[in-house]
Order: sequence, then structure tokens, then C-alpha cells
Amino acid sequence: MTQQELPSELKNIVESSQKPDAIFSALLPAVSDFLQSDRCFIYLHNPQNNLGRVAFCWIRTPDVPTVYNEKWEAQPPSLIDEDPMFAAALRAEPSIFVEDVETAEPQVLNREFEQKNFGHRALIHAHIRQDSQLWGILQPCIFGHPRIWTEYERVVINNLVEKITPFAVDYVKSAFD
Repeated sequence: MTQQELPSELKNIVESSQKPDAIFSALLPAVSDFLQSDRCFIYLHNPQNNLGRVAFCWIRTPDVPTVYNEKWEAQPPSLIDEDPMFAAALRAEPSIFVEDVETAEPQVLNREFEQKNFGHRALIHAHIRQDSQLWGILQPCIFGHPRIWTEYERVVINNLVEKITPFAVDYVKSAFD
């Protein structure tokens, strides 16, 4: 696999010429299959007004909690202080691969915040950004046990985020037209 290629299942979805909502709906279970994750969601963010929503969420089994927001919601002012990963995403820092929420450094994540709001044990906090602005976060995660993310998986997720960024930007902009 070259640097810019994706596994065929993911590549076919991204190149399917569908609208962003159809692409994201098809992509989440495919990402979860690729990573063997329990849940995968996309948080979309409007950098102009700091409104966001989890518009798409896929869960492997019914016992995994769904994360979803029907409406666009204002980002609480305290979120940057409570959630170091979200703060990093807003600063347009590279995506974060957390192998174990229980042992991650506090400058990487707030364990209590993650446990209370998400319940996962391992996750990828993949930052969808363009022109140093946050447009979304792709978040596959694992429940119940830690997970080592391989170099190959990291490359694929970083390449995938690059490929879906235009769809995320289009989705957000069209919601506010």
C-alpha cells in the first residue's frame, strides 16, 4: 500500500461520488470492520460559530452506547479545559491514538471526562481539519480493553481523514447555507 492508498473497502466508499451523508453512513461500519472497533462516530464542527454535532454513529452491538446529536449545539466554554483532546483538535494538532484511557497521560486526555461522557477504553481521535480549522473528528473506539494501534492503522486513518475532509467541510457548510 502506498502512502495515499486506502484498503479497497474504504477507498470504494470515499470514491463513490455520493453525498457526504451517504458516504459517512457507509464509512463508519467499514472503518469499524477495518479496526475491529466497537463504535465509530463522526463529530462535525462549524469553526465559524463553534457549533457541533455527532451526526453519524455506528455501534457493533446494542450494549455499546450510541453517541448522537439531533441538532447543532454550542460548544460549552469549559470544554477546552475539560477535554485536552478536543483542545488539541481545535489547535489543529495531529490526530491522537489512545491505546488505554486508564493509563494515558493527563495532558493527552481527561480520564474522568472520557469515562463519564464516552465510556470507551481505547480510541482514535482523528482530527478533520482544513486551513488550520477544525471541521470534525472521526472517532473509532474500543470498549472493555486496551488496544494497540498499529503503524499501518495509523497511516490508513490519517490518509482516510485527509480524503474525507472535503466531505466534512461540505456537510457543515451546507447545514448553514
